Amino acid sequence: MTQLPAQAAHRPVPSPPATARLADIAAQAGVSEATVSRVLNGKPGVASATRQSVLAALDVLGYERPVRLRRRSEGLVGLITPELENPIFPALAQVIGQALTRQGYTPVLATQTPGGSTEDELTEMLVDRGVTGIIYVSGLHADTTADTQRYEQLRAQGVPFVLVDGFSPKVRAPFISPDDRAATQLAVTHLAALGHGRIGLALGPKRFVPVQRKIEGFVHAMQERFGLDPAEIERDLVQHSLYTLEGGQAAAAHLLDRGCTAIVCASDMMALGAIREARRRGLEVPDDVSVVGFDDSPLIAFTDPPLTTVRKPVQAMGQAAVRAVLEEIGGTPTPPTEFVFMPELVVRGSTASGPGVSAPRA
Repeated sequence: MTQLPAQAAHRPVPSPPATARLADIAAQAGVSEATVSRVLNGKPGVASATRQSVLAALDVLGYERPVRLRRRSEGLVGLITPELENPIFPALAQVIGQALTRQGYTPVLATQTPGGSTEDELTEMLVDRGVTGIIYVSGLHADTTADTQRYEQLRAQGVPFVLVDGFSPKVRAPFISPDDRAATQLAVTHLAALGHGRIGLALGPKRFVPVQRKIEGFVHAMQERFGLDPAEIERDLVQHSLYTLEGGQAAAAHLLDRGCTAIVCASDMMALGAIREARRRGLEVPDDVSVVGFDDSPLIAFTDPPLTTVRKPVQAMGQAAVRAVLEEIGGTPTPPTEFVFMPELVVRGSTASGPGVSAPRA
């Protein structure tokens, strides 16, 4: 995937050593190095699907195709994401990039960074480079206070776009979202079954649509399970912070002070921060405090303890975003609607029975 930094200029990518290149391509395509060699050298005896997998691996890894194997790109498709420090964004970018490459398009990644280019500036840069479409991930469309007129201006320019993670009824476009309400309901149901009654929710600023939906799901589940007053739930058991490790730690501090024995976090990074805060207080996770994350980011299964989390359907969402933008580009646009994908609870080692509950760890 081509990455477009601020003030970007295209530079040739140096070719890696042949042995490293073969191993990398083989691993990406899921074939042997011998098969990669046959494809690169134009040898017969390789199935068409396998050959295409090898060529797609070349493109995804940023290696140049041999001249005889090059094809004309169908066009550039921009992908604008927030900063890549949160591992869920690179994971989604990889799925989208691979899907675009398989369809013959060249993905161009433009990343927002603190103090760097804004979403509007990145959009302008991509449009100037002649992209045929743009996919936005967790952009201004997720912010209920943002001006959505910018998207109508983009549509007037004839640039198709698809919006991932966030929804605005004011914008006429396909939206791709996880079911954020179901996510917090799954987490509360799991923790309640383990005997926890004082469950907190740590998440980002309230102006964002996914945050509002997670709160709705959390309040509904807590009200249904424990008969609590909705206003009391939001006041005492919901803590807003930042989607970072430090943000999770700060939110967990407030929730632990309010007597929570379990904390549901709106990202895996926040969950790691919550675990750090519990340990800072001399508490054990999960024996004293249970923690649930959200996303199921790469490597999160290997933390200490392995994190129980609500898995975001990244593969399905990324592929759906690509299908939608290509339909828009092809002149057969999807009706402006929201496609909602169901998350999945993945139980690991960071949740256990509540204090005083003798049920086995689940």
